[in-house]
Amino acid sequence: MERLAAFSDGVIAIIITIMVLELKVPESADLESLGRLVPMFLSYVLSFIYVAIYWNNHYQLLRTCKNIDGAIMWANAHLLFWLSLIPFATAWMGENHYLAVPTALYGVALFMPAVAWYILQRAIIRRHGETHVLAKAVGSDWKGKTSIVLYLTAVAAAFWHSSISHAIYVAVAAMWLIPDRRIGRAMEDESTF
Repeated sequence: MERLAAFSDGVIAIIITIMVLELKVPESADLESLGRLVPMFLSYVLSFIYVAIYWNNHYQLLRTCKNIDGAIMWANAHLLFWLSLIPFATAWMGENHYLAVPTALYGVALFMPAVAWYILQRAIIRRHGETHVLAKAVGSDWKGKTSIVLYLTAVAAAFWHSSISHAIYVAVAAMWLIPDRRIGRAMEDESTF
């Protein structure tokens, strides 16, 4: 279990490092040069928040595991793969000032980890059973399912008006930024019995 968590933490740290390395130093020492980097910086901030949310929730998710199997390990690697593509999508969207195709790809880069997250949750529940604390905590998982629908909506909206997509990306991040206490509460409830 510790190896899975340590590996995941390392990959997530590398993802954040790659994202920050994409922030380039301005070409000259004037405000205009700095201003040209604002789209890239804002893309970085949003992506940093997303990766931090995944890191935080991943910790909570793994706390529910008593043991792991190959399916959980592969589902976790699947999640990390999709998270590792966020730096590319972030850089492309920021460098192209939020044009339609890069904005849509960014939505796909957020959609796929959300799907992978669902798969990882299901692998853990399948391993530990439907009465496991995680199954109780996520229930119908309205936040996860809503996020997936909103990401798909944002991808489509990028071709109509990319600012709608950006508003959706920020809204989903805000929805998850509020700590998800479902797992913690379920673990507390289970320990009281």
